[in-house]
Amino acid sequence: MVLFETSRQTTRIAVVGAGDVGAACAFACIMNHVAGEILLVDIKETFRDAQVLDLGDAAYRGTPSVRAGTYQEAGQCDVIVVTAGAKQKPGESRLQLIGRNISILRTVIEGMKPLSKDAILLLVANPVDVLTCFAQEISGLPKQQVIGSGTFLDSIRLRGRLSQKIGISANSIDAYVLGEHGDSQFVAWSIATVGGVPIDEAVPAGTFDRDLIAEKCRNSAATIIEGKGATSFGIGAVVSSICSAILFDKHLVRPISHWVPDLGCCISLPVVLGRRGAARPLPMNLNEEEQKALEGSAATLRGVIADVRRDFKL
Repeated sequence: MVLFETSRQTTRIAVVGAGDVGAACAFACIMNHVAGEILLVDIKETFRDAQVLDLGDAAYRGTPSVRAGTYQEAGQCDVIVVTAGAKQKPGESRLQLIGRNISILRTVIEGMKPLSKDAILLLVANPVDVLTCFAQEISGLPKQQVIGSGTFLDSIRLRGRLSQKIGISANSIDAYVLGEHGDSQFVAWSIATVGGVPIDEAVPAGTFDRDLIAEKCRNSAATIIEGKGATSFGIGAVVSSICSAILFDKHLVRPISHWVPDLGCCISLPVVLGRRGAARPLPMNLNEEEQKALEGSAATLRGVIADVRRDFKL
């Protein structure tokens, strides 16, 4: 069955923003042969072109090809990865930074219009949940086609730390960080499994400190940024995985930021990810404490969105 009509013979990914994160996303997609062509888009054309030359050397095997692209070309790609965003200035409030990033986002999306009706818009810039909400409005695409990287990377960090503690491969651990990609995120311990066995049964009590692991996952990005200025390789790998799941219609379950009607915002919960984006949610049997944490996280996000609308007349 053909999901989408296309006159092109190759799939294309556009990466908007050619900085450390954008370059890492493009590099991971090259190494994993996710698409036939990758377009790099940035307002700093000289810098963008240098990144294209450098990335082109990594694509020496011929696929995918890498080239500079325009915003209009990006709007016609199969997946559009938006990494462009501003860094916080000294003395700037979080709300002011969000306002600036929404302004950048609006400029980017308006510059890409008209968007391909089949495009999947993947937000990576932070705060990713808030930006995903506004990107859905600005783009006019169906909500399921506008998603954010969310807590996917946080969940990978969680599985990695658990693997170290219990001596079992991360590939055999099924555990999620859910909610906001930020301070109000939480670990859904009640549904975590090891080899299909509930973690409470698979791992002896006292093997690891749950609160400490959750805290380290929450603060991991801040630790990396403090040491080197930005996170790039982990999110690059995550973006490559998401793009692969979309373009190859894999129907993988991933904790990504998407519109959740019952919570009234974009927030990370596991969804089935395929060529149509967030194809359908996966029911989560959270315990009472985790459900309250999820609702609290959503309330935090709705509050931030309301403040942004009020202060910036959006």
